[in-house]
Amino acid sequence: MSEKKPVIVKVRGSWQDAQGQKDSVRTIAKGHHYFHRGKHYVIYEDDAVQDGKDGSESSRVSTVLKIGGGTMTLLRKGALEQEQRFEKGCEHTSIYRTPYGNIDLSVRTEALSVDYGEVAGRIDIRYGLWVNGAFQSQNRLHIEIEEDHGL
Repeated sequence: MSEKKPVIVKVRGSWQDAQGQKDSVRTIAKGHHYFHRGKHYVIYEDDAVQDGKDGSESSRVSTVLKIGGGTMTLLRKGALEQEQRFEKGCEHTSIYRTPYGNIDLSVRTEALSVDYGEVAGRIDIRYGLWVNGAFQSQNRLHIEIEEDHGL
C-alpha cells in the first residue's frame, strides 16, 4: 500500500428526472489518496450526503472511491450506507441504507472515463438510475481529485 497523500475532491453531479426536471449539485472536500493492489482509493467526508439529522458525529458519512480495472466503486459508510459499482455497459444493483429504511438502487453505466495519474485524476460517468425498480433519472457525474499541497 502506498503512503496516504492529502487530496482535494471536487464532485459535480447533474441529472434529469423522468418528468424532464433538471438539477445539479457541487461539492468540494478534503480527503486522502492511496494506491493498493492496482487500484486508487480516495477517502473523504461528503457534506452533500446527509441523513437529515443534526450534523453530529453520528450523522456523518464517509465516502470511498475505489478506482481501477475499468470500474469505479462508490462506498458510503456512516449514517447512510451504500456500495455502488459503475462499469461501462453494465447494470449493477445495490441497497441504499438510511435511518428511515432501505432503498433498492440500480445503475446502468452508459459511459465511464477514467484519467488517473499517480495521485490526481478525473472521472466522468454517465448512467441511468432506477429506484425500487422504477426509472428515476439520467445522471452525469464528474469527479476531480487533486493533490493538496496545503498552500
